[in-house]
Amino acid sequence: MTDPAQDAPEVGSPKDSAAGIPAVLSSVRHVGEQAGVMRGLPAMLAVNQKRGFDCPGCAWPEPGKRHTAEFCENGAKAVAEEATRRRVGADFFARHPVGELAERSGYWLGQQGRLTEPVYLPEDGTHYEPISWEAALDLIAEEMRAQPTPDGSVFYTSGRTSNEAAFAYQLFARQLGTNNMPDCSNMCHESSGSALTETLGVGKGSVSLEDIYHSDLVIVAGQNPGTNHPRMLSALEKTKRKGGKVVTVNPLPEAGMKAFRNPQNARGLVGRGTELTDLFMQIRVGGDLALFSAVNRLLLEADRRGEDVLDHAFVQSFTHGFEDFSETLLKEPEDEFWARTERDTGLTRALIEELAAMVVASKSVVVCWAMGLTQHKHSVPTIREVVNFLLLRGNVGRPGAGVCPVRGHSNVQGDRTMGIFERPADSFLDALGTEFDFEPPREHGYDTVDAIRAMGRGDVGVFFAMGGNFVAASPDTEVTEEAMRRVGLTVHVSTKLNRSHVVTGTRALILPALARSDRDVHGDQARWVTVEDSMGLVHASHGVLAPLSEGMWSEVDIVRALGRRLFADGPVDWDAMADYDRIRDHVSRVVPGFEDFNAKARQRGGFALPHAPRDDRRFPTATGLANFTVNGTYAPEIPEGRLLLQTLRSHDQYNTTVYGLDDRYRGILDGRRVVMVNPEDAHELGLADGAYTDIVGEWSDGRERRAPHFRVVHYPTSRGSAAAYYPETNVLVPLDSTADVSNTPTSKSVVVRFEPSTVRS
Repeated sequence: MTDPAQDAPEVGSPKDSAAGIPAVLSSVRHVGEQAGVMRGLPAMLAVNQKRGFDCPGCAWPEPGKRHTAEFCENGAKAVAEEATRRRVGADFFARHPVGELAERSGYWLGQQGRLTEPVYLPEDGTHYEPISWEAALDLIAEEMRAQPTPDGSVFYTSGRTSNEAAFAYQLFARQLGTNNMPDCSNMCHESSGSALTETLGVGKGSVSLEDIYHSDLVIVAGQNPGTNHPRMLSALEKTKRKGGKVVTVNPLPEAGMKAFRNPQNARGLVGRGTELTDLFMQIRVGGDLALFSAVNRLLLEADRRGEDVLDHAFVQSFTHGFEDFSETLLKEPEDEFWARTERDTGLTRALIEELAAMVVASKSVVVCWAMGLTQHKHSVPTIREVVNFLLLRGNVGRPGAGVCPVRGHSNVQGDRTMGIFERPADSFLDALGTEFDFEPPREHGYDTVDAIRAMGRGDVGVFFAMGGNFVAASPDTEVTEEAMRRVGLTVHVSTKLNRSHVVTGTRALILPALARSDRDVHGDQARWVTVEDSMGLVHASHGVLAPLSEGMWSEVDIVRALGRRLFADGPVDWDAMADYDRIRDHVSRVVPGFEDFNAKARQRGGFALPHAPRDDRRFPTATGLANFTVNGTYAPEIPEGRLLLQTLRSHDQYNTTVYGLDDRYRGILDGRRVVMVNPEDAHELGLADGAYTDIVGEWSDGRERRAPHFRVVHYPTSRGSAAAYYPETNVLVPLDSTADVSNTPTSKSVVVRFEPSTVRS
C-alpha cells in the first residue's frame, strides 16, 4: 500500500533561477486539477486581496499596492488544495480501514480531498464511522470531564487558525483549567521568540516591507525563500533595484537566492530575471553562531583601532552589557579564534572579512532567518548573537534595519499573540481573568516536546488538535506515534486527511472544518476573521467559496459548542461568540495593541501592531534596555565517518503538506526519499550517486533511529553536511535533543551514518 513513485526519483541538475514561466504553469496546473475553473478562478482572484482571504500558506506580508495575481506558486498550490472538488466522506472510510490508510503516504492521504462530515473510530474499531456533530461534541465533553485533572487534556494549535478561533480556543482551555497549549511555534520559531524577548523585549520581528525595500544590506541566513516564502523574492528584488545588497548564508545553494524571474513582469517571464545574491556564504550546518561572532569581533577590533564602525551613541543610550560582551569576545587569542571559526563555519577568514566590509559600508542592515537558525541546540545563543551584531551599529529601531524572523504558517504569529502559549505572561492572564470573571490557571503547561513525554507516560486522556498534523510534524516519529496511541481520545479538527488521523488514541474523532477560503455563514450573517502576518500587520480575511458540505463547521463554532457543554453556567457567554465582532471586542480589552479592534480590522489593508523597539527604541526587557549577551562558542561535532543531517522542505510541499513529488529547483523529480550529500563526502564514505542507503541517526540514548531506503544524490551541500526532506526523516530527530532555553527539536543538527539499504529496490 506504499507509493512506489516516492522510492524511485529522477535526478537532474539544480536550477539557477526561481519562478518565471515554469512557476506560472505549475500554478495553473495545480489549480485546474484540484479546483477547476469555476472554483479555482474566483479563489485565485481573491487570495491576498484586501477584500479577499489570506493565503493559507506562509506568513509573508502583502504589499500596500497589490497585483491582481497576488500569490506565488506555493500559495496557488495551498489554495488549490483548499478549493479542491475532491471529497472524503463516509463512503471513503467504509472502503478504507484505518490499518490500510496507515500504510499510505502523507501525500496520498492529502490528495483524497476535503473532509465533509464528522467521523468516529471506536475502541478496537477498524473503520471510521459517521457520527453526528452533537454526539461527537458530547463525547469530547464527557471525556474531558472524566480526566482526573484539567491537565489530562492537551490542546494543540496549527498556525492556520484565525485570531478569533485562537482566542476562543485558549479561553476554552483556560476555563477548563490548563495551560497545556503546545503549538507549531514550539517546533519552529520558539528559539527566535526566546532570544528576542530576552534581548529586545519583544519576541517578534522589528521590520516592515518598506524596511526590506530600502535596506542597504539584507542578510538572509538559514532560509530558502524560493521554496518556503516565494513572495519574499519580489521584496528582495526591490532591495536590489533600489541599490541594496543581499548576502545569503546557507549550507545549500538555492535557486531562488541566485536569481528571481518575477512572473509579474516581462523581465521575469522572458528575460534573465534579477540576480539577488551579492555574496554567498556556504556555511557548515550549525556554524551561524561562529559566523556572527566572527563578524562582531572584526567590528570590535576595527573600533579599537580607531575606525568609525560602531554606533557609540546608540550603544551608550539604548543598550546594556556591552563591556562584558566585547571583552569576552576579544579575549580568545587571534590564532585560536580564527582556527576555530574556520573549522566551525567551513568559511575562510577572507570571506568573513568580505562580509564585514559590506556591513561597514552599509548604513542600514536587516537580518532575516528561519529554521536554519532556530532548530539547533545552540539556536537561542545564535539569535542573541545576531542581535549583538545589529546593536553594534544601531541597526534596530530605524528605517531599513532590524530583525526579521520569517514565520511559517500564515497566522502562527497571530495565534501566539492571541494567547496560544503554554507559558503565558501574568499580565495576559490578569486581563483575561478580569474580562471573563474567572481565575485562569497560572502553572505552566506542556509545549510540544513535553506533551509527547506526558502522552508517553499515560498522563494525557484527551489530545485535541485545532488543525495541523501533529504526528508527522513532531520529532522522533516512532516515539511520538507510541505516545499518541496511549491517549484515550484523540480529536482532530481538520480540512483534509493526514498522518495524524491514522495514528490514533484508543478512540478518535475527525471533525471537518471550514478552510480559510470557504465562506463562513451563520444564519444570514457572513462572518470574517483576522490574521497577523510575519511583520505584525493584522488584517481581515473573507472566505469566498461555497463549502463542499454543510457538515463543515467553523473552528469558532466548534469551540463555542464545546464551551456551552462544559461551562453552561459559567461566566463566558459562548453563544454570543457566534458574532465574531463580540470576540474581537473581548480581544480589544485583553490583548495590548488591539484597542478598537473591530474598527481597525475594517480598515482596508488592516493595521500594524505596536512594536516598542521599532517604534521608539524602547526596550521592555528586564534592564529596560536592549541587552548585549555573551554567547560563548559552540558548533555541532561530527564524528569521523558521519555527517550532520538537516531536514528541509521540497519545492512541492508546505510543512507536512505535500502537494506533489517534485523538487524542481533542486532537480529532483517524482520522489522524496533522497539524501543530498556533497560529492567529496560521498566519495570518502563510499556513497555512489544513485545508490540506496539507510540513514541511521546516532544519539546518546543508545536507541537506533533508522530511515530506510533513501537514494543518494550527489549535491553541492557544504562539506560535512547532508540534507533530506521531512517528515520522512523526522524519525531521526531524538525527542530529547532540543534547543537550550526554547526546547525546540534540533531538526537541523542530526548526526547520521549510512548503511546499505535494508529494502530491496
